Amino acid sequence: MIPTDGRHARRRPPWPIAVGAGILAILLVAGIMYYASDRTKSRSGFSGDEIATTVPSEPAPTLAAPPTLENWPRWGVTHTQYSATNEPANVVEQAKGMLGRVPLLQNQHIMGWGVGNPEPSPGQYNFRDLDRRMEFIASSRGLPVITLCCAPDWMKGGQAGRTDWSKNHTVAPDPEHFDDFAALAVRVAKQYPTVKHFMVWNEFKGFWDPATNRWDAEGYTEMYNKVYRALKNVNKDIQVGGPYIAIETSMGGGPSEVSGPWGKVDQRTLEAIKYWVQHNEGADFIVVDGASMTTDKGNVPDDFAAQQKFSALTAWLRKESGDAPVWWAEWYNEPENSGWSEEKRTAVQAVTMMEFARSGVATALYWNPQQKDAGDCPGCLWAPKVGGEMLMAGLMSGFTKWFPAGVRISDVQSSDPKVRAIGQERQVVMVNTSDKSVTATVDGKQVTLAPYEIRWAGRGTA
Repeated sequence: MIPTDGRHARRRPPWPIAVGAGILAILLVAGIMYYASDRTKSRSGFSGDEIATTVPSEPAPTLAAPPTLENWPRWGVTHTQYSATNEPANVVEQAKGMLGRVPLLQNQHIMGWGVGNPEPSPGQYNFRDLDRRMEFIASSRGLPVITLCCAPDWMKGGQAGRTDWSKNHTVAPDPEHFDDFAALAVRVAKQYPTVKHFMVWNEFKGFWDPATNRWDAEGYTEMYNKVYRALKNVNKDIQVGGPYIAIETSMGGGPSEVSGPWGKVDQRTLEAIKYWVQHNEGADFIVVDGASMTTDKGNVPDDFAAQQKFSALTAWLRKESGDAPVWWAEWYNEPENSGWSEEKRTAVQAVTMMEFARSGVATALYWNPQQKDAGDCPGCLWAPKVGGEMLMAGLMSGFTKWFPAGVRISDVQSSDPKVRAIGQERQVVMVNTSDKSVTATVDGKQVTLAPYEIRWAGRGTA
């Protein structure tokens, strides 16, 4: 049984983008264009002058060339254990519409998270599950990304032909199998030639050294370099990034070179990132993940202000990497058993996305927490099994349309600090971070926002 790992628990230690011609092929084959269409309303959606619809206020230009820094989507989702390929046909079509109305990046791992073992025995491949996910991404107008994790058991000391899922997410390939893992990466790249962006591994899984109480950055970097060289030999236009390590913070602990009111970053993680930056043989982007919560106090100083961590870390990553494009492969902001309403949850997510946009993040992938059965599904994009758009889907579409990677971001004046807002030339998004209604002057116009309301407005028409 493939393990469930939706919005997994955070845990202690367990350079501009060149977009290749393959992306153009995906766009042409899938017939991607930005377009306006009549759809149901959602308070976290996107609009021009209307409040919170999921419909663009005006058609965006047809995408006639591969994305560049000026129109790279920036936003995307990662398919997890349960996704649209597990849904009834009518829900599949709804999911395609939600994910495809404005093109999103869509990421899939090669093993686990809804996909079986791609190479159960040496040289024997099984891409059935991965094919299904990649076909869905293409049919929903997605720009595909692949995460090269995890590794077959026989690369980790296990038995060929068998898969022990209890160890899939915790064990790295043995060093003598790094070349085999690189060869699997090559096989995946050839299986999906239109995929041009690959992240190497996931959260340094299996690279924690308990003997030294630190990350084995040397081992990870050795594996990364083998994968990087192998993929570039397949196609020099393939873009490869790492180290995909989880950045944790706490209010206690030892000294750290990166800290703020939101906590202190574990210095061991920063040292691992610096080692990889200094010793990798090439990287087209730097990728990490993390949560706003500290490991000991939750969101500090509060649920909304804690999101400033993402901007501070993005600035540090850009400085350390020589201004490489920064990717956040995962991002979390809700403490366990928070009791948040869907309205508050989406409002906090919106503030996080504002931090990403303001700090110049190149890519931010939302870890989609879809569930197997119908029922409550916090933070999901659609209601499992029964269909119906949830608030986060509209928020993703809105940010994808109005805040791509190259757009010029401007701060928007708000007379009340409880209302956060950012804008670009034609659009403003504002969020009430209070559990009470707030009346404020935003971008020169008076507005009244309901508790945790997200509102989109054409510039100057709030």
